[in-house]
Amino acid sequence: MGFVVSVCHYPGSPNAVVSMSCIDQARAPRGHSAAPMVLADASGSPMNTAQRRGRGPAVAVACLFVTSLVGCATSPQIAEAPEPEGAYVAVVPEAPVLERPIPEASVYPLLLAEFALRRRDFDTALKTYLEQAEILRDPAVSAHATHLAQYLQREREAFRAVRLWVELEPDNVEASETLGRILARRGRTREALPLFALVARAEEAAPFPLLLNGYKNLPPGEQAALDYAVQTLVNDDLGDNVSLLLTHALMAEDAGKPEKVRERLVPVFALEPYQQQALVLEAKLRLADEHPEPFERIKEALKEDGNRNQLRLQYARLLATRDMPAAREQFEILSAASPHDSNLLFSLALLNHELEDNVAAKAYLRQVLQLGQRDDEAYLFLGQISAAEGDRDEAIQFYQQVGDGEDLLRATLNIARLQLDAGREAELLSYMNRLRESYPERREQLFALEANIYSDAEKDDLGIEVLDRAIGEYPESDNLRYARSVLFERNGDIDAAESDLRTILERDPENATALNALGYTLANRTERYDEALQLIEAALRLSPDEPAILDSMGWVLYHLGDYERAVSYLTQAFARFPDPEVAAHLGEVLWVSGDTTAAMKVWRGALSREPEHVVLNETLDRLGVSLQALSTP
Repeated sequence: MGFVVSVCHYPGSPNAVVSMSCIDQARAPRGHSAAPMVLADASGSPMNTAQRRGRGPAVAVACLFVTSLVGCATSPQIAEAPEPEGAYVAVVPEAPVLERPIPEASVYPLLLAEFALRRRDFDTALKTYLEQAEILRDPAVSAHATHLAQYLQREREAFRAVRLWVELEPDNVEASETLGRILARRGRTREALPLFALVARAEEAAPFPLLLNGYKNLPPGEQAALDYAVQTLVNDDLGDNVSLLLTHALMAEDAGKPEKVRERLVPVFALEPYQQQALVLEAKLRLADEHPEPFERIKEALKEDGNRNQLRLQYARLLATRDMPAAREQFEILSAASPHDSNLLFSLALLNHELEDNVAAKAYLRQVLQLGQRDDEAYLFLGQISAAEGDRDEAIQFYQQVGDGEDLLRATLNIARLQLDAGREAELLSYMNRLRESYPERREQLFALEANIYSDAEKDDLGIEVLDRAIGEYPESDNLRYARSVLFERNGDIDAAESDLRTILERDPENATALNALGYTLANRTERYDEALQLIEAALRLSPDEPAILDSMGWVLYHLGDYERAVSYLTQAFARFPDPEVAAHLGEVLWVSGDTTAAMKVWRGALSREPEHVVLNETLDRLGVSLQALSTP
């Protein structure tokens, strides 16, 4: 005996609900729905396609009634959960819901999927709908599986479902756009293009800009092929589609072809003279060409309609690169129109600071604070301004207002520098103690930060005192113990440094960082080279491409007299991380090996970047290499 399935709506999402039958659509010509659903918001007003898409993916959930074809009697409806307040519900049109027979073998799986949805067992529901979509090959089931996968943000499953949907309904606009978007995100833009063209021909907004995804990184041949495909559409029947024309211009920009960009902007401006992105693109081209009036068309657009605030914002940002007073004027216009926009106020503070008008900058930052937005950034900026003006106490007061967040550590570092510069270590210690009490979840991190502050100020004894206290509270912290080993090594207490590193390795024998640090310390500060080699080899097995470990391996091999292998490892390290200390090591091995020309070249390059680097200069002094000799290529 055959069965039929009917449908009712069910609240599947707190934001939007679409009642969409898996199987209530009769066979109809492709591209046409036999029983169209009308979406409405809570007030009952119909939503168009663009509005529906703008509200995010909707969940299409089938509520099944099983009836006998012979008796045509509908069984009692399964009770539904109440609609969430303010949800978007499906309004069924007056036309009767069409029913069609489905295979008996699919009734139970569809019921299983429905009840899985009611239990919020989305994995089971989605898996079942995907299977049934391929068995039934019904576009409504494929659409339903696609919507559910999108709601769950399962792109792989959505891709599987929507490919079948497009195969079954190749003229369906929603299916084509959905598949095109997924393909574009995956970099398969040439496959996405004809799908977007179908959307555009249906007079819907096609997302042609997605074709730019990864375009700049495509090989030239693939760029040319996609460019040609777009040009073909322009020549055929989409030459009046502004989005496609603009995308074509942006392709030329990504390909580094400014003349093509100018050429392709002409039809854009002919159709839409003040298209914002085209205006900005043209202005960038003119700026690059040092055109005397790069913003001519933007000015015309703003004169024609002064309320084009997004365009004005782009204009202001472009001006900031070349004419800060003019940029400030545009930001002032924007801020007057939106006085509660903290981002505009903050931009005005930055511009005025750059223009050395700190009175105005502070005034704008205080307005930001009055709005209660971006408080931490505003206090941090106020502190920086006060510090630059030489008012240490005011700067510290502002910095201390910064709350927990990404700016807290920056503010703390700034306070520490000001306190240490003034010789106020006791006040700094008191502040750090208060800070740890205020933010107990950051306590360990703040200990490490304080030690680093003293280390940067070359007050290693104070740093070690802080870390002794910290390790007393956090004896299992490898980070704190490692930080202390660095200070011990720098102060020549190699036994203490080794003890800390071995404690870490007892807990974590495969800690590549600790293995390397101990190996390098033994190679650099003792004559235990064989032991150092074993440690560094173990670290290298764990992290074979780590520049610091490659440098250590080269350095220990140098001390063991294996110059050839030492040069090989140090060259690899320097290629990956051209640090002055690595340059010092590589240059020394080359120098001792007799390749003085290569050594001088390496050292010269490093000195040009960091002429005051301690290790580099100590190496040159020890080897008797004069800076004067290095200064002459």
